[in-house]
Amino acid sequence: MSTLEAPVETGTNIRRRIPVWLAIIAASLPMFMATLDNLVMTSALPVIRTSLNAGIDELQWFVNAYTLSFATFMLMAVALGDRYGRRTVFLVGITIFTVSSALSALSTEPWMLIVTRAAQGVGAAALMPLSLTLLVGSVSARMRPLAIGIWGGISGLGVALGPLIGGAVVEGWNWQAIFWLNVPVGIVGIPLVLLALPNSFGARLRADVVGLVLVGVGVLGIVFGIVRGNDAGWSSIEVVGSLVGGALLLVAFVVWESRSGAPLLPLRLFRDRSFSVANVVGLTFSFGIFGSIFILIQFLQIVQGNSPLQAGVMTMPWTLAPMVIAPLAGLVAGRVGTRTLIVAGLLFQSTAIFWLATVMSADVEYVALLGPFIFAGVGMGLVFAPSSTAVLANIVDADRAKASGTNSTVREIGVALGIAALTAVFTGSGGELTPTGYVHAAIPAIAVGGVALLASALVALLLPAGRSSSRDAAPTN
Repeated sequence: MSTLEAPVETGTNIRRRIPVWLAIIAASLPMFMATLDNLVMTSALPVIRTSLNAGIDELQWFVNAYTLSFATFMLMAVALGDRYGRRTVFLVGITIFTVSSALSALSTEPWMLIVTRAAQGVGAAALMPLSLTLLVGSVSARMRPLAIGIWGGISGLGVALGPLIGGAVVEGWNWQAIFWLNVPVGIVGIPLVLLALPNSFGARLRADVVGLVLVGVGVLGIVFGIVRGNDAGWSSIEVVGSLVGGALLLVAFVVWESRSGAPLLPLRLFRDRSFSVANVVGLTFSFGIFGSIFILIQFLQIVQGNSPLQAGVMTMPWTLAPMVIAPLAGLVAGRVGTRTLIVAGLLFQSTAIFWLATVMSADVEYVALLGPFIFAGVGMGLVFAPSSTAVLANIVDADRAKASGTNSTVREIGVALGIAALTAVFTGSGGELTPTGYVHAAIPAIAVGGVALLASALVALLLPAGRSSSRDAAPTN
């Protein structure tokens, strides 16, 4: 067989050979669509706010509805893929994502967009973890590293280009177009997947629906309580009830998972120090950096009057730097150590956010923002690849899918909590979505993000060294 071809199977029978490039496209195109939607909306938020007459709370939910459903259903999608066929669940995810994208474009009220964004997140939850599993099963062992590398580059490209593409589309057409673009991608993606990717199965265990409900409603309760804190009052029954109820449900989730025969999240994974610490780092890292991005991208438009496209271009030193730095960090991680790179990256990001808080003003020149933007981008690049290595360092092959899914889930929860918490600081400081009422409240909000990143760096010091030559380091394979 040519190394540029891959087997396509039905059940266990190889029925034909297909080019590796076609398998890569089939697995990566839907995944690119999902990763793009993580940040594509950020540049469009000020325009959507005006179009739908939305408030700051609703702006949060436009992002968090997607993030929370994405995080909640990811591990369930892995389990359902194992039981009913990974390609089958992947195709269902593409369909849900495509239909909900069209419904998002048709939204005329804020609540409609929130609901359809949540549906998008459910679809994306099936796309992200299963795309890599399907790709690995579609190519030869010899071509697998190349295919995975290309897949990772496309995933990073989706995140990096999100604000830029969102800005360009909104400025060239309208905000609805950022969702309409997903429809032809989904329509093309379905036959590609059927043609190029074999269906595969894993352990056919009972779906942990109880665990899904407990963790999903628990996290939702905490985020809802934070979002409503300033408006309803932090001592109100609504807020206290949401926060306490959410926390109790998460405790119940841990108890349930410890007793379940087929847990959504095997708690034994947390016995490994590298896995546990890396997930805490992932949570606090996402909290600080993405909460800050939510505040900053609106500053560039609402306060400084930049168009969505201009704001996307201005943040390119930040969003594109990881595309260069992350592969380099992966290459030197074995010699330098994953811990050193992660701590350095988090310190870079914390410095960048505090730097922005220091220079931010209504009339600040872009050159003053360029330095911290580059620092933040370099820092993100230093964290991405080494943290993935740290998560999987000591995990056996049978647990890698759930371990990786757990880390992705934790990071998405961090995004939702960061946006909710930093926005609460913003509104609690008297912030308004106006050119004159924004900056004084944005400064303490992003400063909280900087504190979270600094705390994340301190936690990262607890990681194993992660050098391939060190006896006590976690292996970096």
